Amino acid sequence: MRALLVVNPAATTTSARTRDVLVHALASEMKLEAVTTEYRGHARDLGRQAAESEDIELVVALGGDGTVNEVVNGLLHHGPDPDRLPRLAVVPGGSTNVFARALGLPNDAVEATGALLDALREGSERTVGLGLAGGTPGTEDEAVPSRWFTFCAGLGFDGGVVGRVEQQRERGRRSTHALYVRQVLRQFLDEPHRRHGMITVERPGEEPVTDLVMSIVCNTSPYSYLGNRPLYASPQASFDTGLDVLGLKKLSTAAVARYGTQLLMSTPERGPHGKHAVTLHDLTDFTLHSKVPLPLQMDGDHLGLRTSVTFTGVRRALRVIV
Repeated sequence: MRALLVVNPAATTTSARTRDVLVHALASEMKLEAVTTEYRGHARDLGRQAAESEDIELVVALGGDGTVNEVVNGLLHHGPDPDRLPRLAVVPGGSTNVFARALGLPNDAVEATGALLDALREGSERTVGLGLAGGTPGTEDEAVPSRWFTFCAGLGFDGGVVGRVEQQRERGRRSTHALYVRQVLRQFLDEPHRRHGMITVERPGEEPVTDLVMSIVCNTSPYSYLGNRPLYASPQASFDTGLDVLGLKKLSTAAVARYGTQLLMSTPERGPHGKHAVTLHDLTDFTLHSKVPLPLQMDGDHLGLRTSVTFTGVRRALRVIV
């Protein structure tokens, strides 16, 4: 088997020595080409080259969720084709590694590599659904190119938190769970629309859902992790179905305390709920409109401000080694 290993040298939980060990372990089982990313978007370019090659059968992403997202967008540059495209494997090296953990992989890079090699020997894989988001035709955002996401996207409050975290990381702060918690609190204190939502969900053939303060789109569950604690924003979300949405219509202090506690105590059976919470399950096509530009994030990557985003849930988009 010929494989491409895409290595993010800035992965927060792996050292250079650890990465060398992992490369040697993988190279012992396959014809491996290892490439270290050198710029933002490099992993996407490498994924696209692998998709367009004639002989690469597997692409291994060693890094965090951002690296995985770039590789996936490269692999699917010309659209999903699970039977033709190289398979994807993930070795978690980031601070949270939501996609890898949602697939059931260990959160330790060495253990995950062992699990990956076992899965390859056994021929164990699954075909997962993914989310696709892009500018809405007829709006000022229609020229925004479409982008795939593996586990979540968020317009509004959630996107603002991710933007704040990225600003802190650009200043040299490490990406830790404590950093995320601090930015959640700061986003809440500065949120100008927390009492009167700006977001509307529009679905074909359905009444619109209006006045949302925040909207989280989930492709799988859990939505994220706080340390080792999984957070189930949309417990029914799955790689085997369409997309789920959790929306909140109010973010008062009392509402944040209630829904924040529910999220921390969430389970695979129950997530945040109440009169100000909206949950939508297994959506294939829908659009989020906002009365004002709001921050958008996908897979933990801040993508700037948007007023309208159209989402598509694509079943059976990519084969993954598990």
